[in-house]
Amino acid sequence: MKAYSAGPVVASAIISASLLLAGCGEKANGKSEDPEKKEEVAAIPVEVRTPMRAEMLAVYSGTAALEADQEAAVVAKVGGEIRQLHVEEGQVVREGQILARLDGDQMRFEAEKARASLAKLEHDYKRNVELHQKGMMSPGAIDNLKYEVEALRAAYDLARLQYSYTEIRAPIDGVVAERHIKIGNTIKPNDVLFRVTDLKPLLAYVHVPERELGRLQPGQPASVQVDAVPGQQFPGRIARLSPVVDPSTATFKTTIEIDDPSNQLKPGMFARVGIVYERRQNALQIPRTAIVDEEGRPTVFIVEAGKAQQKPIQVGLSSAGYVEVTAGLAGAEQVVVVGQGALKSGNTVRVVQLEAVQAKR
Repeated sequence: MKAYSAGPVVASAIISASLLLAGCGEKANGKSEDPEKKEEVAAIPVEVRTPMRAEMLAVYSGTAALEADQEAAVVAKVGGEIRQLHVEEGQVVREGQILARLDGDQMRFEAEKARASLAKLEHDYKRNVELHQKGMMSPGAIDNLKYEVEALRAAYDLARLQYSYTEIRAPIDGVVAERHIKIGNTIKPNDVLFRVTDLKPLLAYVHVPERELGRLQPGQPASVQVDAVPGQQFPGRIARLSPVVDPSTATFKTTIEIDDPSNQLKPGMFARVGIVYERRQNALQIPRTAIVDEEGRPTVFIVEAGKAQQKPIQVGLSSAGYVEVTAGLAGAEQVVVVGQGALKSGNTVRVVQLEAVQAKR
Protein backbone atom coordinates (compact mmCIF):
# COMPACT_ATOMS: atom_id res chain seq x y z
CA MET A 1 0.00 0.00 0.00
CA LYS A 2 1.20 3.48 -0.84
CA ALA A 3 1.58 6.05 2.04
CA TYR A 4 0.55 9.82 1.69
CA SER A 5 2.14 12.82 3.52
CA ALA A 6 -0.37 15.10 5.47
CA GLY A 7 2.04 17.98 6.21
CA PRO A 8 0.71 20.74 3.86
CA VAL A 9 -2.95 20.08 4.67
CA VAL A 10 -2.44 20.18 8.45
CA ALA A 11 -0.42 23.37 8.24
CA SER A 12 -3.14 25.08 6.24
CA ALA A 13 -5.78 24.07 8.80
CA ILE A 14 -3.69 25.34 11.68
CA ILE A 15 -3.19 28.75 10.01
CA SER A 16 -6.93 29.13 9.34
CA ALA A 17 -7.79 28.28 12.95
CA SER A 18 -5.21 30.76 14.24
CA LEU A 19 -6.63 33.57 12.14
CA LEU A 20 -10.15 32.75 13.30
CA LEU A 21 -9.12 32.72 16.97
CA ALA A 22 -7.22 35.98 16.58
CA GLY A 23 -10.31 37.64 15.16
CA CYS A 24 -12.45 36.38 18.01
CA GLY A 25 -9.85 37.53 20.52
CA GLU A 26 -9.87 41.06 19.14
CA LYS A 27 -13.65 41.21 19.38
CA ALA A 28 -13.61 39.79 22.90
CA ASN A 29 -11.00 42.31 24.01
CA GLY A 30 -13.08 45.19 22.65
CA LYS A 31 -10.35 46.38 20.31
CA SER A 32 -12.77 46.64 17.48
CA GLU A 33 -15.42 48.68 19.48
CA ASP A 34 -15.98 52.41 18.96
CA PRO A 35 -13.78 54.46 21.38
CA GLU A 36 -16.63 56.95 21.94
CA LYS A 37 -18.94 54.12 23.15
CA LYS A 38 -16.26 52.94 25.56
CA GLU A 39 -15.87 56.48 27.02
CA GLU A 40 -19.64 56.85 27.41
CA VAL A 41 -19.89 53.60 29.37
CA ALA A 42 -17.03 54.64 31.67
CA ALA A 43 -18.53 58.08 32.53
CA ILE A 44 -19.52 58.39 36.20
CA PRO A 45 -22.97 59.90 36.85
CA VAL A 46 -22.95 62.85 39.27
CA GLU A 47 -25.22 65.62 40.47
CA VAL A 48 -23.89 69.17 40.57
CA ARG A 49 -24.93 72.47 42.05
CA THR A 50 -23.72 76.01 41.53
CA PRO A 51 -22.63 77.78 44.77
CA MET A 52 -25.12 80.36 46.01
CA ARG A 53 -24.68 83.66 47.77
CA ALA A 54 -26.86 84.46 50.80
CA GLU A 55 -26.66 85.62 54.40
CA MET A 56 -24.83 83.13 56.59
CA LEU A 57 -25.55 82.93 60.30
CA ALA A 58 -23.27 81.39 62.89
CA VAL A 59 -25.55 79.82 65.50
CA TYR A 60 -24.86 78.05 68.77
CA SER A 61 -27.64 75.59 69.60
CA GLY A 62 -28.58 74.40 73.06
CA THR A 63 -31.52 73.21 75.14
CA ALA A 64 -33.06 74.41 78.40
CA ALA A 65 -36.30 74.46 80.36
CA LEU A 66 -38.13 77.78 80.44
CA GLU A 67 -38.21 79.55 83.79
CA ALA A 68 -39.88 82.64 85.19
CA ASP A 69 -37.70 85.63 86.03
CA GLN A 70 -39.66 86.33 89.23
CA GLU A 71 -41.62 83.89 91.37
CA ALA A 72 -42.85 84.32 94.95
CA ALA A 73 -44.35 82.02 97.54
CA VAL A 74 -47.19 83.74 99.41
CA VAL A 75 -46.65 82.83 103.08
CA ALA A 76 -49.03 83.36 106.00
CA LYS A 77 -47.72 85.86 108.57
CA VAL A 78 -50.42 85.07 111.14
CA GLY A 79 -52.54 82.02 111.85
CA GLY A 80 -56.29 81.69 111.46
CA GLU A 81 -59.15 80.23 109.47
CA ILE A 82 -59.57 80.90 105.75
CA ARG A 83 -62.87 82.76 105.35
CA GLN A 84 -62.67 84.05 101.75
CA LEU A 85 -60.82 83.19 98.52
CA HIS A 86 -60.64 85.92 95.87
CA VAL A 87 -58.45 84.31 93.16
CA GLU A 88 -57.92 81.03 91.40
CA GLU A 89 -54.99 79.40 89.61
CA GLY A 90 -54.24 81.02 86.27
CA GLN A 91 -55.63 84.41 87.30
CA VAL A 92 -53.54 87.52 86.67
CA VAL A 93 -52.93 89.55 89.86
CA ARG A 94 -51.24 92.82 90.75
CA GLU A 95 -48.86 93.54 93.59
CA GLY A 96 -50.85 94.24 96.76
CA GLN A 97 -54.07 92.64 95.47
CA ILE A 98 -56.02 90.67 98.12
CA LEU A 99 -55.87 86.93 97.40
CA ALA A 100 -57.67 85.61 100.51
CA ARG A 101 -58.92 86.67 103.97
CA LEU A 102 -58.58 85.06 107.41
CA ASP A 103 -61.21 85.38 110.15
CA GLY A 104 -59.12 87.91 112.16
CA ASP A 105 -61.87 88.67 114.69
CA GLN A 106 -59.61 88.29 117.71
CA MET A 107 -56.88 90.47 116.23
CA ARG A 108 -59.44 93.12 115.28
CA PHE A 109 -60.77 93.26 118.87
CA GLU A 110 -57.23 93.47 120.26
CA ALA A 111 -56.48 96.38 117.92
CA GLU A 112 -59.66 98.19 119.02
CA LYS A 113 -58.81 97.59 122.69
CA ALA A 114 -55.32 98.99 122.19
CA ARG A 115 -56.78 102.03 120.41
CA ALA A 116 -59.18 102.72 123.29
CA SER A 117 -56.42 102.37 125.90
CA LEU A 118 -54.21 104.71 123.92
CA ALA A 119 -56.97 107.32 123.65
CA LYS A 120 -57.55 107.22 127.44
CA LEU A 121 -53.85 107.52 128.23
CA GLU A 122 -53.39 110.40 125.79
CA HIS A 123 -56.27 112.22 127.49
CA ASP A 124 -54.69 111.66 130.91
CA TYR A 125 -51.34 112.85 129.61
CA LYS A 126 -52.84 116.06 128.25
CA ARG A 127 -54.58 116.81 131.58
CA ASN A 128 -51.41 116.14 133.59
CA VAL A 129 -49.43 118.45 131.33
CA GLU A 130 -51.86 121.23 132.28
CA LEU A 131 -51.37 120.41 135.97
CA HIS A 132 -47.60 120.47 135.48
CA GLN A 133 -47.83 123.92 133.92
CA LYS A 134 -49.66 125.07 137.08
CA GLY A 135 -46.93 123.55 139.25
CA MET A 136 -49.12 120.76 140.54
CA MET A 137 -47.24 117.85 138.82
CA SER A 138 -43.54 116.99 138.99
CA PRO A 139 -41.48 116.85 135.78
CA GLY A 140 -40.55 113.19 136.47
CA ALA A 141 -44.17 112.10 136.59
CA ILE A 142 -44.87 113.84 133.28
CA ASP A 143 -41.90 112.10 131.62
CA ASN A 144 -43.02 108.69 132.86
CA LEU A 145 -46.49 109.30 131.53
CA LYS A 146 -45.08 110.37 128.19
CA TYR A 147 -43.13 107.09 127.86
CA GLU A 148 -46.28 105.11 128.66
CA VAL A 149 -48.14 106.89 125.88
CA GLU A 150 -45.38 106.08 123.38
CA ALA A 151 -45.29 102.42 124.43
CA LEU A 152 -49.06 102.08 124.14
CA ARG A 153 -49.03 103.78 120.73
CA ALA A 154 -46.45 101.21 119.53
CA ALA A 155 -48.63 98.38 120.90
CA TYR A 156 -51.60 99.79 119.03
CA ASP A 157 -49.62 100.04 115.77
CA LEU A 158 -48.45 96.43 116.22
CA ALA A 159 -52.04 95.24 116.81
CA ARG A 160 -53.17 97.03 113.63
CA LEU A 161 -50.30 95.48 111.68
CA GLN A 162 -51.15 91.99 112.89
CA TYR A 163 -54.76 92.51 111.93
CA SER A 164 -53.74 93.70 108.44
CA TYR A 165 -51.98 90.36 107.93
CA THR A 166 -55.38 88.64 107.85
CA GLU A 167 -55.66 90.01 104.32
CA ILE A 168 -53.39 87.80 102.19
CA ARG A 169 -51.94 89.99 99.41
CA ALA A 170 -49.90 89.34 96.26
CA PRO A 171 -46.22 90.26 96.75
CA ILE A 172 -45.56 90.79 93.01
CA ASP A 173 -47.37 91.21 89.70
CA GLY A 174 -47.96 87.92 87.97
CA VAL A 175 -50.18 84.87 87.59
CA VAL A 176 -51.42 82.61 90.36
CA ALA A 177 -49.48 79.44 89.56
CA GLU A 178 -50.55 77.39 92.60
CA ARG A 179 -53.23 77.56 95.31
CA HIS A 180 -52.64 75.41 98.40
CA ILE A 181 -55.64 76.39 100.56
CA LYS A 182 -59.42 76.03 100.65
CA ILE A 183 -62.13 77.93 102.52
CA GLY A 184 -62.34 76.62 106.08
CA ASN A 185 -58.69 75.57 106.30
CA THR A 186 -56.90 76.59 109.49
CA ILE A 187 -53.41 77.81 108.75
CA LYS A 188 -50.35 78.58 110.85
CA PRO A 189 -47.73 81.30 110.42
CA ASN A 190 -45.24 80.51 107.62
CA ASP A 191 -47.61 78.16 105.78
CA VAL A 192 -47.36 78.54 101.98
CA LEU A 193 -50.78 79.61 100.67
CA PHE A 194 -50.17 80.56 97.01
CA ARG A 195 -47.38 80.75 94.45
CA VAL A 196 -47.36 83.77 92.13
CA THR A 197 -45.26 83.70 88.96
CA ASP A 198 -44.34 86.66 86.76
CA LEU A 199 -44.40 85.35 83.16
CA LYS A 200 -42.78 88.42 81.62
CA PRO A 201 -40.13 87.83 80.73
CA LEU A 202 -39.53 84.10 80.55
CA LEU A 203 -35.92 82.98 80.71
CA ALA A 204 -33.89 80.07 79.40
CA TYR A 205 -30.62 79.24 81.14
CA VAL A 206 -28.33 77.64 78.53
CA HIS A 207 -25.06 76.14 79.73
CA VAL A 208 -22.53 76.82 76.96
CA PRO A 209 -19.06 75.22 76.59
CA GLU A 210 -16.25 77.50 77.70
CA ARG A 211 -14.72 77.58 74.19
CA GLU A 212 -17.69 79.74 73.09
CA LEU A 213 -17.13 82.36 75.82
CA GLY A 214 -15.37 84.81 73.50
CA ARG A 215 -18.09 84.61 70.85
CA LEU A 216 -21.14 85.42 72.96
CA GLN A 217 -22.07 88.90 74.15
CA PRO A 218 -25.13 90.38 75.94
CA GLY A 219 -27.67 91.65 73.43
CA GLN A 220 -26.98 89.05 70.74
CA PRO A 221 -30.23 87.73 69.19
CA ALA A 222 -31.58 84.24 69.78
CA SER A 223 -34.54 82.15 68.67
CA VAL A 224 -36.53 79.67 70.75
CA GLN A 225 -38.64 76.70 69.67
CA VAL A 226 -40.81 74.52 71.91
CA ASP A 227 -42.55 71.24 71.19
CA ALA A 228 -45.82 72.59 72.61
CA VAL A 229 -46.01 75.22 69.83
CA PRO A 230 -44.69 73.41 66.74
CA GLY A 231 -43.55 75.35 63.72
CA GLN A 232 -43.18 78.66 65.53
CA GLN A 233 -40.07 80.52 66.61
CA PHE A 234 -40.00 83.03 69.45
CA PRO A 235 -37.41 85.84 69.41
CA GLY A 236 -35.06 86.37 72.30
CA ARG A 237 -31.74 87.86 73.24
CA ILE A 238 -28.84 87.25 75.59
CA ALA A 239 -29.70 89.13 78.78
CA ARG A 240 -26.54 88.28 80.70
CA LEU A 241 -23.53 85.96 80.81
CA SER A 242 -22.10 84.37 83.91
CA PRO A 243 -18.47 85.42 84.40
CA VAL A 244 -17.68 82.07 86.04
CA VAL A 245 -16.99 78.75 84.31
CA ASP A 246 -18.21 75.66 86.15
CA PRO A 247 -15.08 73.48 86.49
CA SER A 248 -17.11 70.28 86.77
CA THR A 249 -18.83 70.77 83.39
CA ALA A 250 -16.53 73.32 81.68
CA THR A 251 -19.58 75.43 80.86
CA PHE A 252 -20.84 78.90 81.72
CA LYS A 253 -24.47 79.99 82.20
CA THR A 254 -26.04 82.13 79.48
CA THR A 255 -29.38 83.75 80.30
CA ILE A 256 -31.75 84.12 77.33
CA GLU A 257 -34.69 86.52 77.69
CA ILE A 258 -37.65 85.49 75.50
CA ASP A 259 -40.29 87.73 73.96
CA ASP A 260 -43.75 86.12 73.96
CA PRO A 261 -46.49 88.76 73.49
CA SER A 262 -49.05 86.02 72.72
CA ASN A 263 -48.47 84.34 76.12
CA GLN A 264 -48.14 80.89 74.56
CA LEU A 265 -45.02 79.92 76.49
CA LYS A 266 -45.14 78.63 80.05
CA PRO A 267 -42.49 77.93 82.69
CA GLY A 268 -41.25 74.36 82.55
CA MET A 269 -41.57 73.93 78.78
CA PHE A 270 -38.59 72.27 77.07
CA ALA A 271 -36.97 74.70 74.62
CA ARG A 272 -34.42 74.51 71.83
CA VAL A 273 -32.40 77.70 71.76
CA GLY A 274 -30.32 79.06 68.88
CA ILE A 275 -27.95 81.95 69.65
CA VAL A 276 -26.80 83.96 66.62
CA TYR A 277 -23.26 85.14 67.37
CA GLU A 278 -22.15 86.19 63.86
CA ARG A 279 -23.73 87.26 60.54
CA ARG A 280 -22.11 87.47 57.12
CA GLN A 281 -23.93 89.04 54.19
CA ASN A 282 -23.59 87.64 50.65
CA ALA A 283 -21.53 84.64 51.78
CA LEU A 284 -20.60 82.05 49.12
CA GLN A 285 -22.16 78.77 50.23
CA ILE A 286 -22.18 75.11 49.18
CA PRO A 287 -23.86 72.06 50.74
CA ARG A 288 -21.81 70.52 53.51
CA THR A 289 -22.13 67.12 51.82
CA ALA A 290 -20.13 68.35 48.79
CA ILE A 291 -16.91 68.57 50.82
CA VAL A 292 -14.39 65.73 50.53
CA ASP A 293 -11.69 65.46 53.17
CA GLU A 294 -8.27 65.08 51.57
CA GLU A 295 -5.63 64.38 54.22
CA GLY A 296 -7.32 66.73 56.65
CA ARG A 297 -7.96 69.47 54.10
CA PRO A 298 -11.41 70.32 52.67
CA THR A 299 -11.76 69.86 48.92
CA VAL A 300 -14.56 69.71 46.36
CA PHE A 301 -14.92 68.23 42.89
CA ILE A 302 -16.03 70.51 40.07
CA VAL A 303 -17.01 69.58 36.52
CA GLU A 304 -15.05 71.17 33.67
CA ALA A 305 -15.56 70.03 30.05
CA GLY A 306 -17.03 66.72 31.20
CA LYS A 307 -14.13 65.96 33.53
CA ALA A 308 -13.96 65.97 37.32
CA GLN A 309 -11.34 68.22 38.89
CA GLN A 310 -10.56 68.22 42.60
CA LYS A 311 -9.96 71.66 44.13
CA PRO A 312 -8.88 72.58 47.67
CA ILE A 313 -11.05 75.19 49.40
CA GLN A 314 -11.12 77.17 52.62
CA VAL A 315 -14.28 77.20 54.70
CA GLY A 316 -15.76 79.62 57.23
CA LEU A 317 -19.12 79.57 58.94
CA SER A 318 -21.57 76.68 58.72
CA SER A 319 -25.32 76.61 59.30
CA ALA A 320 -28.37 74.54 58.32
CA GLY A 321 -26.39 72.06 56.20
CA TYR A 322 -24.42 74.71 54.29
CA VAL A 323 -20.79 75.80 54.57
CA GLU A 324 -19.29 79.15 53.69
CA VAL A 325 -16.44 78.99 51.16
CA THR A 326 -13.92 81.75 51.82
CA ALA A 327 -11.34 80.73 49.17
CA GLY A 328 -10.98 78.26 46.30
CA LEU A 329 -14.21 78.91 44.37
CA ALA A 330 -15.33 81.89 42.30
CA GLY A 331 -19.04 81.09 42.48
CA ALA A 332 -19.85 79.95 38.91
CA GLU A 333 -18.44 76.41 39.16
CA GLN A 334 -20.50 73.24 38.92
CA VAL A 335 -19.75 71.59 42.26
CA VAL A 336 -20.40 67.87 42.57
CA VAL A 337 -22.83 67.25 45.42
CA VAL A 338 -23.71 63.57 44.74
CA GLY A 339 -21.24 60.93 43.52
CA GLN A 340 -18.05 62.68 44.56
CA GLY A 341 -17.00 59.84 46.85
CA ALA A 342 -15.95 57.65 43.90
CA LEU A 343 -14.24 60.39 41.88
CA LYS A 344 -10.65 61.15 41.09
CA SER A 345 -9.29 64.13 39.20
CA GLY A 346 -9.59 63.50 35.47
CA ASN A 347 -12.49 61.06 35.65
CA THR A 348 -15.06 61.45 32.91
CA VAL A 349 -18.42 62.35 34.43
CA ARG A 350 -21.99 62.59 33.24
CA VAL A 351 -24.17 65.25 34.91
CA VAL A 352 -27.64 64.01 35.80
CA GLN A 353 -30.71 65.79 37.23
CA LEU A 354 -29.06 69.19 36.81
CA GLU A 355 -32.33 70.85 35.79
CA ALA A 356 -34.22 69.33 38.73
CA VAL A 357 -31.58 70.43 41.24
CA GLN A 358 -31.48 73.99 39.90
CA ALA A 359 -35.28 74.16 39.86
CA LYS A 360 -35.37 73.31 43.56
CA ARG A 361 -32.96 76.15 44.25
